[in-house]
Amino acid sequence: MKFALYLFFVLVLVDSCKNKSALEADIAQINIDIEVERFEALFNNTDARSFPKLKQAYPFMFPQKYTDSFWLGRKTDTLQIELLNEVEKAYPSFNNEEAEIESLFNHLKYYFPQFSAPRVITVTNDVDYRNSVIVTDTIALIALDSYLGDDHKFYQGIPKYIRANLKKEQIVVDLADAYAEKLIFHPQRKTLLDEMVYYGKQLYFKDAVIPFKTDAEKIAYTEAELDWAKANESYIWRYFVERELLFSTDTKLPARFINPAPFSKFYLEDIDADSPGRLGRYIGWQIVRAYMENNQVSLNEMLKKSTEDIFNNSKFKPKK
Repeated sequence: MKFALYLFFVLVLVDSCKNKSALEADIAQINIDIEVERFEALFNNTDARSFPKLKQAYPFMFPQKYTDSFWLGRKTDTLQIELLNEVEKAYPSFNNEEAEIESLFNHLKYYFPQFSAPRVITVTNDVDYRNSVIVTDTIALIALDSYLGDDHKFYQGIPKYIRANLKKEQIVVDLADAYAEKLIFHPQRKTLLDEMVYYGKQLYFKDAVIPFKTDAEKIAYTEAELDWAKANESYIWRYFVERELLFSTDTKLPARFINPAPFSKFYLEDIDADSPGRLGRYIGWQIVRAYMENNQVSLNEMLKKSTEDIFNNSKFKPKK
């Protein structure tokens, strides 16, 4: 009997892997081809004579409130020169990142047929890591000076838990986040559970559109932090339930369990010291995964479902 049960699970796993492989083969056939525009290099190599041509090609990069002399003056600013030099050293080629972005776009096109690949343009933005990626229907801007590596000298004043993700491996993850924000419909975010399910949707979206990234990369954890979350999943869930936090509208809860932070705040010294931040997002991810496993719903449909619908129909049970 045990052997038969074991064999059944093996067959289910093999069938699932075959289905995933077939899906990825179909998505690869979409074959979106992009050519990343290295605006920061073009700007670095322009002069007063060629500047009008660059401005004509990229009018959206030059707000009218600034004069041409202002922009040309930046070319002689020592900080800007160092910034551009560091980006050039870190990104002599963008081939690997371009391939990942193309794969992201293939997946977006598969799940959202109305998606049209935008122009992808790299820039610098004075290490404004809060706005490292900006996407519209026609343009995706990527600020490469926010992806120079967690130990880069430019980032020494930035908290370690933020600095850890200022690396090139995070570019396509942040792009996926930006598209998730555009596609998720979740107007009500009053309770902790609302926040958990919203970010659970965002993380499941990344399961679908960047499956080539690890779970740790998707949630911006180290492997050790992800292992901690998995090992303590049952405890975290019990903590939320026993303290009646799920339906609480306490405005302090997002700072404790949702927002970027060096650790989650259970107010228990032995737990807080070891826990990663944003554990509410991690549990929300598992709730949405359970919902998708137990319901015949498309990715697009799930992104529009309410917190109540997803939670009540997820049949979520934390791992013990």
